[in-house]
Amino acid sequence: MTNTQVSTPFNRDSTALEVVRGIGLTGRRAVVTGAASGIGVETARALAQAGAEVTLAVRNPEAGHEAAADITATTGNDRVLVAPLDLADLNSVAAFVANWDGPLHILVNNAGIMAAPEMRTAQGWEMQFATNHLGHFALTVGLRPALVAAEGARVVAVSSAAHLRSPVVFDDLHFQHRPYDPWLAYGQSKTANVLFAVEATRRWAGDGIFANSLMPGAIRTNLQRFVDEEELARMRAQSGGGGGGSYWKTAEQGAATSALVATSPLLDGIGGRYFEDCQEAGPNQPPARTGYASYARDPEAAERLWAVSEKLLLA
Repeated sequence: MTNTQVSTPFNRDSTALEVVRGIGLTGRRAVVTGAASGIGVETARALAQAGAEVTLAVRNPEAGHEAAADITATTGNDRVLVAPLDLADLNSVAAFVANWDGPLHILVNNAGIMAAPEMRTAQGWEMQFATNHLGHFALTVGLRPALVAAEGARVVAVSSAAHLRSPVVFDDLHFQHRPYDPWLAYGQSKTANVLFAVEATRRWAGDGIFANSLMPGAIRTNLQRFVDEEELARMRAQSGGGGGGSYWKTAEQGAATSALVATSPLLDGIGGRYFEDCQEAGPNQPPARTGYASYARDPEAAERLWAVSEKLLLA
């Protein structure tokens, strides 16, 4: 596996459909979580455009079927399927895994919640960590045999620049001993996504499975339903990167990095990396809000998170 930083001909203005142009995925199968709206539906559309069979794994099947019909209408690909999946419900995750049959070439762990008020799962887990990390962890581990069967599979972990807000706080994952902070909880869950890609690649590269994480950019979607306008304005001001100013991406642009990580031949045999604006990112240089935090790619933290996650799911 090369250590050379990946460079591509795309940038922050590129769209998901531009990224997959010329890429053929006929005969490949993909799953995109949270694919009924936002960057999830645009990621699924790009994969369908490239010829893949795409399963939209969604909490709301009715919305999923509307999205699937729209994708088929715009791409001409009628192999767009819908399956129910609630990442905060381990029974739902287990049912999805049990119903999957055959190889899986691309898994895009896209679904998530952001800056939510304090909520807990039936197990008492903090909802953002449970949904954004633990649910996707259970899903990916459960689908590992299908990923192995693909003989060359990719896992895409949609993270966020918000991971710069917090490492994974192993001593208090679920805010039982500190005041709940919606942004720290979100940041922790997004750091977990980056760490997951690091450890999944370490464990599974020998099986031909490579996982990478990414920051899609600032996109106005349903993800921000818990975020007020004042906070959104601050997010927009920060999204200009090193040049200052503000920059919102469209959903089509926001899905581009996911589509790139899922399909680009430039990433063959590459995993454990972090991407943004369709390029591999380097370490964060404060005060910039770009790049990855050192704690998010720390191999010891990645291994510890995996062990903790397995223990929680088996409890």
